[in-house]
Amino acid sequence: MSDNEWPRELPAAHGEWNDPPHRPQRAILAAALVLAVLAAAGGLTWQLMRNGAESPDAAPTAAPVPSVTSPSVAPCPEPELSVAAAPEIEPLIREAAATLNPSGLRCPPVVVRAEEPAITAAAKERAGVWIPSSSAWLSVAARAGGAYSVSGKPIAYSPVLIAAPEGIASVYAKDGTTSWTGLIKGATESTFPTITMPDPLKSTVGLLSVHAVHAATARTTKDAGIAQLRALTLRSRLEEANADPAELLERMGRQTDGTTAVFDIGLFPVLEQQLKAYQKVKHPVPLAGAPPADGRVEADYPFAIRKGADKELAAQLRAAISKPAVAAAGFRTEPTAGVLRLPQSSGKLLGPARQWAQYRDLAFQVLLLIDSSGSMNEPITDRDGRSGTKASLLRASGVSAAELFGDDTRIGMWYFGTAARNGPAHTEVVRYGSISGVVDGQTRREALQTRIGAYKPESSAGTPLYQAVLDGVETMRGEVTPDAATVVVVLTDGADGGARFAMSNDAFLKKLTAGQDPAKPVSIIAVGYGPDANMSALTGMADATGGKAFAAENPADLASAVAQAFLAAHTS
Repeated sequence: MSDNEWPRELPAAHGEWNDPPHRPQRAILAAALVLAVLAAAGGLTWQLMRNGAESPDAAPTAAPVPSVTSPSVAPCPEPELSVAAAPEIEPLIREAAATLNPSGLRCPPVVVRAEEPAITAAAKERAGVWIPSSSAWLSVAARAGGAYSVSGKPIAYSPVLIAAPEGIASVYAKDGTTSWTGLIKGATESTFPTITMPDPLKSTVGLLSVHAVHAATARTTKDAGIAQLRALTLRSRLEEANADPAELLERMGRQTDGTTAVFDIGLFPVLEQQLKAYQKVKHPVPLAGAPPADGRVEADYPFAIRKGADKELAAQLRAAISKPAVAAAGFRTEPTAGVLRLPQSSGKLLGPARQWAQYRDLAFQVLLLIDSSGSMNEPITDRDGRSGTKASLLRASGVSAAELFGDDTRIGMWYFGTAARNGPAHTEVVRYGSISGVVDGQTRREALQTRIGAYKPESSAGTPLYQAVLDGVETMRGEVTPDAATVVVVLTDGADGGARFAMSNDAFLKKLTAGQDPAKPVSIIAVGYGPDANMSALTGMADATGGKAFAAENPADLASAVAQAFLAAHTS
């Protein structure tokens, strides 16, 4: 799907919530979090903890309604003005519309319905007035042929906050604020047990949050690729990535055990108005929320009119929506200072959103094959004009990339390239195993970062690319399991040659395809680094195994290529 396209049909919303599996990192702060949450929840007992209290009781099932035979009633004609409003503001708009509808009239002239903006944007039949929860949806709808004109300023505003049970507020919020980069840091260091986000293609909160995450990571580095890697790190750590904020709040409201709420839902972005509505009710698990200081975003509610709609009636409706009523409903009547400006192009907003939505959560088994031949010592100039080497850029990109892999990943790393006449085709640098397992006193993730940070190519070393790939695929074939994706990720800046293992591309592909086993698939994700990389050979090996190849012809684009490779492994 290109950046200019928008799905014409949206997946059905989830009707049920299933408790996600608990991840290993949750145990790290479990004891401290339990104490904090129990203190905040007030009325909980240690007996609940001993009995392993789990998720709340299921919502009661409504009794069946007996069928009643009634005389036929003529259907109402099309209303004079149909209005689609974001669900959280629909009650306010419906009350305003009621002042324009004569009482007791079965077919009122103004009809208001609650509808998520993503659904309205993709609909063929369009309402006369549309009040979405962000002006961004208007440009999305325009690309799909639904043009609306905006009448005046937005009628309401609501910032996005990061919320969680009050008992852990001190863990993620400092001095009344939070940060997206702090959320990423907490995710990678296992400071937070659970982070939940909405689907950015369905939810305004999700769309704005993903934009804010990318804006925040862009401020941490001048390298756009590394910024993308850092943003994707948060995506790779989400417990749930398609949770509707309103349903999360409803689910949280049914919780009776604060500890379960922390581990099953944890931290999540939500509108200030939605959080206020939750806080008005005395739930067993109280919530707190704070704005992210490094990427403030805000839902605004434009009053948009479709061409051909009754403008006079629309103007009357807008006039009936008073500022006191807006404030009483928990919204702000003026925009918040310091919020991020959204890109004018919906493609720039939707690009990162699609990456998040299309990312597949799966167990990942990967072997990294890193070219350590002498050519990696060649000098280069990055996009900021700083001098360095290919190896120095690899070190910077690799350290960030090591954070991407989830805690259920099994991983190993080899270098290939040898200057010795009878040297091996590859050297094991980090032995294969669980990323959270211990290697030489460090977790395997830390060992990857340490080894990549100390990466030094061998001068005058050849490039036994083909033999290293054959060996790597054969090794990983023995690790294949039905519940995980198994891949070999290859990064090289050259072509096969300069070693005793040299072979023709035809001979290599023949060996590669001959060794394939449909019952034990191993895909190759290849990154060609620099203008001398043999992209033809890399594309051939990727195609032969159902993988993908990416070019980073400019060495400064290496991190972006690594991000593409990572996404390819999780979207194919």
